[in-house]
Amino acid sequence: MRSETQMMEQILAFARQDERVRAVGMEGSRLNPKALKDEFQDFDITFLVTEMEPFKASDSWLDAFGPRRMMQKPEAMALFPPELGNWFSYLILFADGRRMDLTLVPLEELPLYLQSESLLTIILDKDGLVPKPPVPSDASFCLEKPSVAFYDDCCNDFWYTAGYVARGLCRKETLFAAAHLNEIVRPNLLRMIRWQVGIETGFTANTGKADKYLQGYLSADHWEKLLATYRNDSQQALWQALFGVLSLFREFSQRVGEQLGYRYPDYDEAMTPYLEGLAERFGEAEG
Repeated sequence: MRSETQMMEQILAFARQDERVRAVGMEGSRLNPKALKDEFQDFDITFLVTEMEPFKASDSWLDAFGPRRMMQKPEAMALFPPELGNWFSYLILFADGRRMDLTLVPLEELPLYLQSESLLTIILDKDGLVPKPPVPSDASFCLEKPSVAFYDDCCNDFWYTAGYVARGLCRKETLFAAAHLNEIVRPNLLRMIRWQVGIETGFTANTGKADKYLQGYLSADHWEKLLATYRNDSQQALWQALFGVLSLFREFSQRVGEQLGYRYPDYDEAMTPYLEGLAERFGEAEG
């Protein structure tokens, strides 16, 4: 596997040689001193270019960065709608295990690129277009204090959708129940937990993509209880997971509401007896 220095030398050598590339930006975890440094970190690189189409017409120019094991071009895929507007990205896994997320951005959109996130800087500027390169910071990824409306909406969505999970379990619609638990109910629990982490850290913490750093902010007991809600391989396990997330959500949402001075809504009081009644009739649950 190439070293970080070798990778960066290849990237910058190509950029310096190709006249169409006028500036190079870098984003992501390699700029974040809080992030874990290991061999799996991506190289998040952006080329600010004078023309896009010649690059997009052929992938052969990417050979300069080494043999590829697999590549994805999100903006060229039919199944998933593109999200980057005029930008074009290449997600590359190289044969040696290194990964690079390379994005092409039209040079005229340099101001838009510089505002796209806070964890960003310029590492090559041929024309002096950015006299003061941005100082990378994870500020745009830090947790934000919820408004009272956000807090109430989270509680509402959590408790209402918990009813869908129970309904699916009552009907033995395992995939339906699991989908609502995993895609709506638990994400609302994680959102509430993040708000509690924010309160405890003065909203300066960043729990990372998909909450990959969340464990570091939770007690061992809370972490084990959260992990237990991911056991979804049977009806019984799903009932237990449902009541596990109910218990955790109740604890964290009451604490968040109390600390922020928000009224704890009555959704819990209305829904818990209903859900417990369904569990008694149709399944096995541990509260």
